[in-house]
Amino acid sequence: MDQRVKPAPHEIRRARADNPKTRERDLAAQLGISEAELVAAHCGDGVVCVEPRVNDLLTGLEAVGEVMALTRNESAVHEKIGVYDKVVTGNHNAMVLGENIDLRIFPKVWAHGFAVEKRDGGDIRRSLQFFDAAGEAVHKVHLRPASNLYAYQKLVAELESPNQESTVAISEEGAISEGGPENEAEASDAPADVDDLRDRWSRLTDVHQFFGMLKTLKLDRRQAMRMVGQDYAWLLDNDAVSAMLHHAAEGEMPIMCFVGSRGCIQIHSGPIKSIKPMGPWINVLDETFHLHLRTDHIQEVWAVRKPTKDGHVTSLEAYGADGKMIIQFFGKRHEGESEREDWRFLAENLPRIPSPTAA
Repeated sequence: MDQRVKPAPHEIRRARADNPKTRERDLAAQLGISEAELVAAHCGDGVVCVEPRVNDLLTGLEAVGEVMALTRNESAVHEKIGVYDKVVTGNHNAMVLGENIDLRIFPKVWAHGFAVEKRDGGDIRRSLQFFDAAGEAVHKVHLRPASNLYAYQKLVAELESPNQESTVAISEEGAISEGGPENEAEASDAPADVDDLRDRWSRLTDVHQFFGMLKTLKLDRRQAMRMVGQDYAWLLDNDAVSAMLHHAAEGEMPIMCFVGSRGCIQIHSGPIKSIKPMGPWINVLDETFHLHLRTDHIQEVWAVRKPTKDGHVTSLEAYGADGKMIIQFFGKRHEGESEREDWRFLAENLPRIPSPTAA
């Protein structure tokens, strides 16, 4: 663990002033602090500490109207422009099921929140930013020109914390112990039975049963994929994600794209159009959807076939060097519909590489 003394709030503010164009996440890493600590240092100077009361936030955001929702991890940034509507509240799981903004939220992971105002020339850019116990961003909401500023200010006032200190308590253990999308079944040293895995896999009737199966067998996702056999999971070339995005755009094929932080999964459903590679990044730059993916962070890409009551569905899953999923794709479908034939054909014909044996 890094034992360096962390900079004081006034030192963080000075570093921010000296590096105005550096992204918050990158500047925080340079300073040896979390992004939440970087933002908290500005409390009282364009930043208001707000309580991460997720259910109140989601219901309040409905009145704010059009905004940009942002969820990211280390290797992928997912941005959607739309409205927070069709909100389903809950203490363990909450959802936003709008046409454009589609989220699966794990409220217990949300530990710190801020309302942030930044001057950009003559304009003021406003956002709500939420972080886990380790200070990692879980979700951000950026206002747009069409946003209802009065409803936003009312929401900030309702969520404002009595504690407006310029420091936050950071706990690595707290972030990991809570149950978010990255908190998958822990791998066991004891080898699982391949026949048992294949039997349970073959009897899945819904993709949401997959996690429960892994938990029962004490397998992580990649262990299970290595073991189950190539009729259910096969390894693809690392360029498969870029190839898929280009094919989907050219064929106007609607897809589903999932990017998750510890506390939120954000989903795009629909066609994609404008694919722009830039250095190590591949970018989707559409009117209401932006995706930025670090292709050089991809260590493995798997195609995974899961049975459902509507026939099997196929996902593309990219993993980083830490073994965590970076991004996941499906062909767009609704409950009760079979998988799109064009998506299935594409997934099954992307370049494969020999699958490793179970570790």
